[in-house]
Amino acid sequence: MQNSEVRPRRSVLFMPGSNARALEKAKTIDADTLVFDLEDAVAPAAKAEARELVAAALASGDYGGRELVVRINGTDSTWWRDDLAAIGSTGPAAILLPKVEDTAALHKISEEMVWHSTDATCDFWVMLETPRGFLRAEEIATSHDRLTTLVIGTNDLSKDLRARQVPGREPVLAALSHALLVARAYGLCILDGVYGNFKDEAGFEAECAQARDMGFDGKTLIHPSQVEIANRAFAPAEAELDQARRMIEAFEAAATDGKAVAVLDGRMIEELHVAEARRTVQMAAVINNG
Repeated sequence: MQNSEVRPRRSVLFMPGSNARALEKAKTIDADTLVFDLEDAVAPAAKAEARELVAAALASGDYGGRELVVRINGTDSTWWRDDLAAIGSTGPAAILLPKVEDTAALHKISEEMVWHSTDATCDFWVMLETPRGFLRAEEIATSHDRLTTLVIGTNDLSKDLRARQVPGREPVLAALSHALLVARAYGLCILDGVYGNFKDEAGFEAECAQARDMGFDGKTLIHPSQVEIANRAFAPAEAELDQARRMIEAFEAAATDGKAVAVLDGRMIEELHVAEARRTVQMAAVINNG
């Protein structure tokens, strides 16, 4: 699916669905997206209560302009159908499916949603977390027209690879790059994995910078203290925004003179550069007006 929407997803914060206090606090957290988690963050005995709390949160209308997503349990579990029954009619922006390894899972939830919702606009997000998922990333990315976003699960990937989690993430860079290629080839948003040590601000900031420079749209988070750093890292910097505006002006002036390219600071500016510059300016406008 080609996703042309310019929507900031700099900070995508996972919130445990069974924690009523956390769900209440989330109303004041400046994250672009909140993911109400019914999966890993919720113990089996608390699944039913979590569904009720998340359904109430979605229906409340108390989260302002934040994008609200629900991570359900995997289709290999006994819980996913009950998850969809509880939240299917409450209008989440998207449903996030964990540990996707093939195309069947998306079609299962799509078919199940018919029974619980008349809303055909809810997006699907998938998590790539396993070697098999990454190897089948292109097949998964093209499997459903409501799929808009890939979410990377680096912790599970590292575990399955028996790779060490080291600064710079060299052991998993090949997988991250492959997922980025797939996302960009098919117009999908792509979000980097979580950084587990939320007290290590320097390490987190470095990983955000790496993800931004690689081309990720944002970062998934496990703690509210990470939101401000992610928001800053994935927003256009003032120098970048100024450069984008100057590129647009130079190109438009050249076009007025009948030229297909412009020159700015000794650099050739073509339509492909201007398209990205316009997206940068638009993203900054959306962030500033949010």
